[in-house]
Amino acid sequence: MKRFSKEESSWIFYDWANSAYSIIISTAVFPLFYKAAATNAGVSAANSTAYLGYTIAIATFILAMIGPILGTIADYEGYKKKFFSFFFALGVTFTLLLAFVPSDQWLLLLVFYTVAAVGSAGSNVFYDAFLTDVTTEERMNRVSSRGFGFGYIGSTIPFILSIAIIILSQNGTLPISVTSASKIAFVITALWWGLFSIPLLKNVHQRYFIQREKSPVANSFKRLGKTMKEIRKYRALFLFLLAYFFYIDGVGTIITMSTAYGSDLGITSTNLLIILFVTQVVAGPFAILYGRLAEKFTGKKMLYVGISVYIIVCIYANFLETTMDFWILAMLVASSQGGIQALSRAYFAKLIPKKNANEFFGFYNIFGKFASILGPLLVAVTAQLTGASNSGVFSLVILFIIGIVILAFVPEPTEADVEKSAIV
Repeated sequence: MKRFSKEESSWIFYDWANSAYSIIISTAVFPLFYKAAATNAGVSAANSTAYLGYTIAIATFILAMIGPILGTIADYEGYKKKFFSFFFALGVTFTLLLAFVPSDQWLLLLVFYTVAAVGSAGSNVFYDAFLTDVTTEERMNRVSSRGFGFGYIGSTIPFILSIAIIILSQNGTLPISVTSASKIAFVITALWWGLFSIPLLKNVHQRYFIQREKSPVANSFKRLGKTMKEIRKYRALFLFLLAYFFYIDGVGTIITMSTAYGSDLGITSTNLLIILFVTQVVAGPFAILYGRLAEKFTGKKMLYVGISVYIIVCIYANFLETTMDFWILAMLVASSQGGIQALSRAYFAKLIPKKNANEFFGFYNIFGKFASILGPLLVAVTAQLTGASNSGVFSLVILFIIGIVILAFVPEPTEADVEKSAIV
């Protein structure tokens, strides 16, 4: 297996950059910061978790609606990098601005978080689509998995720095408040994300595209409409998207709401941060391992493994009582979360025509993001009805079961699938 090319390495490095947002803002520090602000404002634990779930649903709904449209336009020559850069800048800017929101303004925190989340997820749509530009079909599993692996490993550096500042402020070693320490973590995240995105901005370019034409926006809507009408004719692609809709819902919900869930169980902030750090360290090698095993056993079989692990996670979550229980749950998640995401991305990339990558990844996004609306809402509603967060997590098991059943009917991607899917 030859070494990674400059374009492949630069593409992989963006996961190293952006994953700092995923762990510090989406998963660890911001949820705890927000939960503390909401609690101080008199919001109950169950309601504050529910409001976070509703916020995630709103952010994903926004991107789900605009993703396919922008993706279709971005298939024209020169547009992919522009759209990526816009959403990347939006995410970095509002991540930085979180540090300047007064800690008692919990609602404004959620508003800024929504914009930052749209920026992060939006940039990932076009980043994912660049996979077809930077590597060959034979190397997609390895490159995609290496991206997630490097993302988990790289994110531990700003995460260690952030939790060190927070813990030192908690025990009085640093003469700053925990609130200020958390805001410093937001600044670190924005700077890390911005700095290490430079290789992709410099070295990755759109190789596959549709030639520009008059009225690109109007013609993009026509192509999008045609794709929506015809996508059901392409069995492998449609079935995979349907399976992905269900199982990635559970994956995303568990990742984004795990910290709030642990907090509701009574696990201390310090323990949660340490658990999340170890989760990142463990997840990196496992993501790379999934990529290598996929080359031996196929990506589909390894997706079965990942989904099965998540089914166990959902069932086990219903019986959590102690911090050790949460540790076991976190390690189970760490073993599969990167692998299932990486192989899903590579599997889909093999099914689509390269010149329409943005358009099709727009659909990949809309299926994933609409699913991400259902999961947090399911957890939020269940938590409010039962008064227990673990019941909400347990309810996600049905999504994984539906996903794995549908995936069983998806054929392995072939060159014929790609040619047949060339709708434009």
